[in-house]
Amino acid sequence: MIAESRRNHAIPEDLFALQELDVFYEDATQTLWTYMNPQGRPSFTPRMLGDFENWQALIAQGFGPSKVPLRFLVLGSRAPGVFCFGGDLDLFQRLIRDRDRDGLVRYGHRCCAILHRNMAALDIPMLTVGLVEGAALGGGFEALLSFDYIVAERGATFGLPEIMFGLFPGMGAHALLSRKLGGAMADRLIVSNETYTAEQMYDMGLVHHLAENGQGLSACREFIKKSERRHAGLVNSRRAMKVSWKLELAELNRITELWADSALQLREQDLKVMGRLVAAQARLARAA
Repeated sequence: MIAESRRNHAIPEDLFALQELDVFYEDATQTLWTYMNPQGRPSFTPRMLGDFENWQALIAQGFGPSKVPLRFLVLGSRAPGVFCFGGDLDLFQRLIRDRDRDGLVRYGHRCCAILHRNMAALDIPMLTVGLVEGAALGGGFEALLSFDYIVAERGATFGLPEIMFGLFPGMGAHALLSRKLGGAMADRLIVSNETYTAEQMYDMGLVHHLAENGQGLSACREFIKKSERRHAGLVNSRRAMKVSWKLELAELNRITELWADSALQLREQDLKVMGRLVAAQARLARAA
């Protein structure tokens, strides 16, 4: 796949040189496969966000009508047992202790912009697919909500743990879950601090395809194969759904500003809980 990618000179070379994203283009299916490959904790650190911003800009530059054809965009993770733990809790602690609201808001706005562009499929007639082979928590779960389809292995888990340290998920969960599930169910997920299985997410309609453990990639390929013939219908069906959502970036930004204000109200005991989570994430990363 790397050889195929480099043979296609119309694809920006920088796309294959990102620090924490491994990218491959597959000619046969016109699919761009991307895997998060974090250096350290599998979270959305500023470095990871920078890679995602460049990733989106380079895809928009090189792919689409009259450019390199792109029908499917897939995002997975190379972190063993983890899709993504979400926001950079270590950074959040520092910004909160420094009373740096502007820093919190800047971080949140970056996340919202990336999510909103992904929700719009970068204005390319393609289907976006999240491939989940481990834990998708907090912002990792929020990010998945912006994809057209989610393929998850049965052992994958999902959750929004922010309430355990006095916060709420501030980068898309309220806006997207309320549109997908309704306000009452969205609130239940957001404040429950429960971990949900892939089967539960499938029953709710958030996960679209279940795979046996270790078969996530195969299931993703099967989805792509079955979607080839009806690709245009699926793309435009998803576009129509998003029109009905009427979800503008300004709404996401306003919610993340409320999140920043809430973060500055956290107590020392809340920050200690956050610190314990950071330590646990670091131990998992080292073990992996």
